[in-house]
Amino acid sequence: MAFMSKLFLYVLIAILGLWPSKAQSRTLHEAPTMLEKHEQWMSQFGRVYANETEKQTRFAIFKSNLEYIESVNRDGSKPYRLGLNAFADLTNEEFRTTRTGYKPSFHSKSSVRTSPFRYENISEIPPSMDWRQKGAVTPIKYQGNCGCCWAFSAVAAVEGIHQLSTGSLTSLSEQELVDCVADNYGCKGGWMDTAFKYIIQNNGLTTEDNYPYLAVDGTCDAGKASSPAATITGYEDVPANSESALLNAVAKQPVSVALEGSGKDFQFYSSGVFMGECGTELTHAVTVVGYGIGEDGTKYWLIKNSWGTTWGEEGYMRIAREIDAAEGLCGIAKKASYPTAA
Repeated sequence: MAFMSKLFLYVLIAILGLWPSKAQSRTLHEAPTMLEKHEQWMSQFGRVYANETEKQTRFAIFKSNLEYIESVNRDGSKPYRLGLNAFADLTNEEFRTTRTGYKPSFHSKSSVRTSPFRYENISEIPPSMDWRQKGAVTPIKYQGNCGCCWAFSAVAAVEGIHQLSTGSLTSLSEQELVDCVADNYGCKGGWMDTAFKYIIQNNGLTTEDNYPYLAVDGTCDAGKASSPAATITGYEDVPANSESALLNAVAKQPVSVALEGSGKDFQFYSSGVFMGECGTELTHAVTVVGYGIGEDGTKYWLIKNSWGTTWGEEGYMRIAREIDAAEGLCGIAKKASYPTAA
């Protein structure tokens, strides 16, 4: 009788779908293996490898990176978190080589602006600023496997001043700068001031739609470049090693900056106010599009990056400001500049 009761119970469970399958049981009680995490990541980011050897090599890098990310997050002592993103199967050296690209040109010493800093004496500085909310920032872009962060930094600053001057937010062409700025190095690096100088000499910069981004070095298309959509009248450098001067400038417009953005914590930054260890060897260019104060009172810069929306806070980073070092965290206050308009 007891046997029949148990049999009836099993049948009832099976009919009602209450008996967990092996897959369901495993899902409930076991975390995905590292191999499964890699497969999930590959699917999420559309990564396909040429052969099994390459896949195994990339898996080993992925495993090492994920273990590092999890160890930092587990520690819990930092006010920011790391996460998997499109760079998870790259070594830090590969990441630095292909995803950064700040490199002052050989003309940089003679190109430094000595004109007065127009924002030196500002009586009132808002406690916070977010140029996205003012309509002066285009959506996050992705530089891909091309070290032309300098072009994205310069373009974002020009897009900002153009909107503030005309009321029109227009996505402008990074590829024109990559192809046409002779004094920079295209996908091998460059400097924002040289890009601003080109825009002035060319009487403007064309749109992204007219001269689309290809993430490769190309030949300058003079026909496309001859249809400018935004102009600037000049550019100025923010006084070096002064976060207070940088604050004055960012209170008035988006500003191009260089910083040391090639460490592992920078590579996998996901959220929070970044306060990671970094030097001041400038390797990457971004655009400061605001500043604020976190819930815990930490002051930060809001930077727009060019690594897509899966990096950071949907493409943005909050990085600590007003630290003890004059050059700012990661050297953010060492080399800042902005375009000007009539």
